[in-house]
Amino acid sequence: MAIRLKKKQRLSAVIETTRTQPEKTSPDKSSVISWWKRDGLFCLILAAVTMLAYQPAWHGGLLWDDEANITRFELRSLDGLRRIWFEPRATQQYYPLLHSSFWLHQKLFGDSRYHLVNLFLHIGCVVLVLKILRLLRIPGAELATIIFALHPVNVESVAWIAERKNTLSGIFALAATFWYLKFDEGRSSRNYALALGLFLLGLLSKTAIVTLPLAWLVIFWWKRGAILWRRDVVHVTPFFFLSAAAGLMTCWVEYGNIGYEARTLDFSPVDRCLIAGRAFWFQLGKLLWPSNLTFVYPRWEINAAVWWQYLFPLGVLGLLGVLWSLRRWSRAPLAGVLVYIFLLLPTLGFLNQFFFLYSFAADHWQYLACLGIITPCASRIVFLAGQFKRWQGWLEPGITLLLAGVLFLLTWQQSRMYTDIETLYRTTIARNPACGMAYNNLGNILYQANRMPEAMDLLKQALRINPENDAAYYNLGNVLLRTGRTSEAIEQYEQALRINPDHAKAHNNLGNVLVLTGRTSEAIDQYKQALRIVPGSADVHNNLGAALGQMGRISEAIEQVKAALRINPHYISARNNLTNLEALQKTTPEKK
Repeated sequence: MAIRLKKKQRLSAVIETTRTQPEKTSPDKSSVISWWKRDGLFCLILAAVTMLAYQPAWHGGLLWDDEANITRFELRSLDGLRRIWFEPRATQQYYPLLHSSFWLHQKLFGDSRYHLVNLFLHIGCVVLVLKILRLLRIPGAELATIIFALHPVNVESVAWIAERKNTLSGIFALAATFWYLKFDEGRSSRNYALALGLFLLGLLSKTAIVTLPLAWLVIFWWKRGAILWRRDVVHVTPFFFLSAAAGLMTCWVEYGNIGYEARTLDFSPVDRCLIAGRAFWFQLGKLLWPSNLTFVYPRWEINAAVWWQYLFPLGVLGLLGVLWSLRRWSRAPLAGVLVYIFLLLPTLGFLNQFFFLYSFAADHWQYLACLGIITPCASRIVFLAGQFKRWQGWLEPGITLLLAGVLFLLTWQQSRMYTDIETLYRTTIARNPACGMAYNNLGNILYQANRMPEAMDLLKQALRINPENDAAYYNLGNVLLRTGRTSEAIEQYEQALRINPDHAKAHNNLGNVLVLTGRTSEAIDQYKQALRIVPGSADVHNNLGAALGQMGRISEAIEQVKAALRINPHYISARNNLTNLEALQKTTPEKK
C-alpha cells in the first residue's frame, strides 16, 4: 500500500529532490546552443527593457568620487598602467583590474560612455544570475532575474561611474559561482581552475566579494542538508586564502584614505554589533519596499546606553532562530538570509568603511547580496501562484508583468537622480535634509559654476550641521578668496587645518593666499606641508616653484617646476614657469 505524504511534505520532497539533480548538460557547444534556444530571447528582451529603464542615466555626468576612480591624466600612459598594478597607492583603492578597465576605456572612448559600460556589465550580471538559478533548478528563476535586473536599489551601482567596481566584480563573482557549482557537480579540475581564476579577477576589481565562498557553503548546505569537510570545505579553502590576502591589502591601502577621520569610526565591539543589526534591517527594508531611496541615508547615532538599539541585533538573531527551526519544512528561507548576511558582511559595521563618515547604509552595498532575498521570494511567489490551478495560466505571467512594470517605473525614476551631480545633491538634500556632505559638495559645485552667494549659503549650512567639517571650511575659504575676502579666506583654511592637519589642498590654497598677501616665506612652508602629504601633486610642485622663484631661489624653483612636469608633461602653467625661471636664472644672481 502506498504511503500518502502530507501536502507540504510532498512539495518539500519534490523540491529538494529536484534541487539535487545535476543539470544534464556540459559546458560544450551543444550546452550553449541549448541554453540559447531556451533563454536567449528572454535575455534579449530583458536586456532591452533594462536599458530603457536606465535611459535617464545614459549620458549622466561625473558624480561624487568619480574623478578619483576614472583614470587620472598622469596614469593614462603605459607607465601609468604599470603603476596601477605595481604601485598600490597610485590609485585611491588597490583594485588594479578595475582601474585597468578605466584605463582601457579612456583609450577606446575617451571620457564618455562610462554609464553605458556600467549598464552592459549589469546586463552581463543579469544573464549570469539566470544561468546560476537554472543550474540550481530553482523555481521562479525568470522572475528572480527580472527583479534583480530592474530593482531600483541597484540603480546606485549601475548609474554611478565609480561603482563599476560593483558591476565588474559582480561579473567575475557570478561567473566564479557558476563554474564552482559546475565543479561541485562534476568535480572537473578545469571548472575548479576557472572558478579560482575568476574569483581572483573579481577580488582585483573589488575586495568586497571576499565573503563569496561563505555564500557557496550556504548553497551546498541548502542543496544537501549538510556541509561536508572533504567535499565542500577543503576545496573552498584556497578561495578563503585569496580573500584574506585581498582583504589585508585593502586595509593597508585604504587606511590612509580615512586618516585623521579614523577616530570618528573608533567604535567598540558592542557599537559595531548595534550598527550591524540596524544596517541589516534598514537595508532589508529598502530591498523589500524600495521607497525614498537616496544617495546618502541619515547617519544613526549609535549609543550602547540606549536599550532599544539592542533590539536590532537581537531581532536578527531571533529571525535566524525562527528560520533554523523551520529548516525541516524548507531550508531555502534560512539559506537566503544567510547568503544576504554573508555578502553584506564587509559593510555591516565590523570593518571601517570611508562612507561610514556619512552613513551606515548604502544601496550599492547590497548589489549582489540582494540575490539572497530576491531568489527565495521569487520562488515563493511562483509557488503560490501555482496553487491556484484554475488561474495559473494567467496569474503567474500577470504577477510577473505587474512586478516588472512597477520596478521599471521605480528604476526609471531613480535613474533621473543620477543625470548630473547638481540633481544628485539637491535630491539627496530633499530626502535627507541633515546631510552635511551634500550641502558641502553642492556648495563646491556652485562655487565652480561661479554662483558665489548660493555656494556660500550651502557651505554655511553644512557647517551648521557639522562644525567639524574640514572640507566645508576649505570650500568656504575658496569662495571667500574668489570674492576678494582674503583675510577671511585665510581664517577658513586655518580652521580646516586645525581639524585635519593632513588636508593637503588646504595647505596648498593657504599657500596661494599667503603669496597674494606678500607672506611668501610662510607660503613656502605650507606648500612643503602639502607635498609631505601628497608628494605626487603637480600643482603643489609648480606653486612651490613659483614661490621660490619670487624669493630669488631660482635653482630650487626650477627643480620644483621640473618635478611638476615629470608628473604632468602637458602642464602648460608649469612649462611657462620653467621658461621664465630659466630666463631669470641667466640674469639674476642666486639667493640662498
